[in-house]
Amino acid sequence: MSGYPVVRLGFIPLIDAAVPIAARALGFDRREGVALELVREVSWSNIRDRLAFRQFDVAHLLGPMAVASQLGLGSNPYPVIAPFALGRGGNAITLATPLFEAMREAAGDAYADEARSHGRALAKVVAARRAAGRPPLVLAMTYPFSSHNYEFRFWMAEAGIDPDRDVTMTVVPPPLAPDALKAGAIDGFCVNAPWNVLAVESGIGRIVAVKADVWPSSPEKVLGMRPDWWSANPDTAARLLLALDAAARWCDVPANRPELAAILARPEHVGGSEALIGELLSGHLPVDQDGTRRAIPDYLTFHADAANLPWSSQALWVYGQMARWGQVPLDAKGARAALGAFRPDLYREVFAGRIADLPLCDTRIEGTTAGDAISDGRPFDPADVRAYVEGFPIRHLGEGAGNGPD
Repeated sequence: MSGYPVVRLGFIPLIDAAVPIAARALGFDRREGVALELVREVSWSNIRDRLAFRQFDVAHLLGPMAVASQLGLGSNPYPVIAPFALGRGGNAITLATPLFEAMREAAGDAYADEARSHGRALAKVVAARRAAGRPPLVLAMTYPFSSHNYEFRFWMAEAGIDPDRDVTMTVVPPPLAPDALKAGAIDGFCVNAPWNVLAVESGIGRIVAVKADVWPSSPEKVLGMRPDWWSANPDTAARLLLALDAAARWCDVPANRPELAAILARPEHVGGSEALIGELLSGHLPVDQDGTRRAIPDYLTFHADAANLPWSSQALWVYGQMARWGQVPLDAKGARAALGAFRPDLYREVFAGRIADLPLCDTRIEGTTAGDAISDGRPFDPADVRAYVEGFPIRHLGEGAGNGPD
């Protein structure tokens, strides 16, 4: 690595860390004159703290974590910006197999193997448990400020389940989620690949919904960094983004999937089955151990359709979900702060003139196209976050709900 500035990047072993992993493994970083040093971590709180304490220069980061940092949320709030998104997709809601069987029984003749039907069936089980005086189901996500939390809640609320009153929500790091399900500590979880599918392959879980069932463009992982690091290292930061862009383009090429699967399967990266990772990269998702599978086009997208642009409107959608569940007040000050998280201006500073189809704007009405619709059928207009949030039948505006302060 001598001769190049070294950039230390922390990541969680998930398939959506493919872009920085491929950038390092295939030499896209050195080609742009920078040397990535990858450090594997187990939890998002560790990523957060090591980025804050300057043990990492940059990180594979949950997009909503950057928004939370700008809002001063969490036990260790500090400013983080996201000048580059690492792609879309990969999340899935996986429930314990006994719970899924109870859902099928509760649904009866109305059962259908699709996300909305699964949600309605879960609502029946939740209501039956309450009527019988049984404790609420315990459901896990990876971090309070995460797409997993908001997608899980969105899916449940659409079925009439109040995530803060009808079930218990908790946090489990992604690599530990299957073990927690197996031990009976939780009844289900929402996490990114491959940990969702590993529960299925072990016979302990059943996938009932994926990100695409809620909103395909729901903000996922980003390249997170401290604003002072960008300011102190503008040339290195620009070179890093160029390397990640080249890697993202490479990761999206179908012919490269076998090589990418082999890279990700290395124990120092994600680990696990190369064949399974290859299937997931191709959008073939096993949802139960009996062989039921789903073919999901663009289950994981690393570059196409402006997947690397950190859209301002998506930062505001995240802010709206935070306000919906009482994590933050809903006001103009908060919206302005949220806009400081995703930095399309820095993205454009690097890629202007380099990307021919770079979108002309940084914000848009989200969820308006057939292939990118939000599941409840309501597009998100970033010009009126309040109207959007107040339109949800289940919401906890200003109640300080949910999932702890971390």
